[in-house]
Amino acid sequence: MKSVSLLLVLGLGAAVISAASCGGKPAPAPVTPNADSAAAAEKARQDSAAAAAADAARRAREDSERVARQRAADSLAALSRTSDEVKTTLATMIHFDFDKSNIRSEDAATLDQKVAILQANTDLKIRIGGHCDERGSDEYNLALGNRRAQAAKQYLVSHGIDAGRIETQSWGEEKPLVQGHDESAWSQNRRDEFEITSGGDNLRRP
Repeated sequence: MKSVSLLLVLGLGAAVISAASCGGKPAPAPVTPNADSAAAAEKARQDSAAAAAADAARRAREDSERVARQRAADSLAALSRTSDEVKTTLATMIHFDFDKSNIRSEDAATLDQKVAILQANTDLKIRIGGHCDERGSDEYNLALGNRRAQAAKQYLVSHGIDAGRIETQSWGEEKPLVQGHDESAWSQNRRDEFEITSGGDNLRRP
C-alpha cells in the first residue's frame, strides 16, 4: 500500500516538473526584415524630399517673379512721373513786356530748360503759340503774337535745336489766359505757350 502511494506521489511530482519545464509563453520568433517594406520606406522618404525641394523651388520662383513684377511696376511709375515732370517743365510759359517781342532775361532760363529737354528727347516736336493782351487791333496783335512765337523759336534754334522740330502760331488777343482790363491781367496774357505735337511719350529728363 505504501509503495503504491509512493509511486503515485513520484509520478505526480514528475508530471509537475515536466509541466513546469514546458509551460509558459513560447519565445518570440526572430523578426526578419522585409526587403519590400524597406524599399517602400526609402521610396517614401525620397518622394517626400523631392516634394519638399520642388515646393521650395516653386516658392523661390514665385518670389522672383513677384520681385520682377514689382520692379517693372516701380520702373513704369518712375518713368511716368519723370515724363509728367518733363512735360510740366516744357509747358512753362514765358511772358513779354507791353508791345515787345524780345526775350526777357528772366525767361531765358526757362527757355534753357526747354533746350535741354529737346536735346534729351530727339523725337520731340513742339508748337509755340504767341499771345497778346487786348490792347491794339486784331491785325496788329496777330503780327505781334507771331513775333513773340518766332522770338522763342529763334532762341531755341540758336541753342542747337533743329528748326524743323518747332512750329509757331499766333493767337493775337483771341485766347486770353486771364479775364480782366488792367495790367494784372494784361501782363499774364502777353505770353508764349508751348505744346507737344509729337514724340511726347515717355520723355526723358535731361
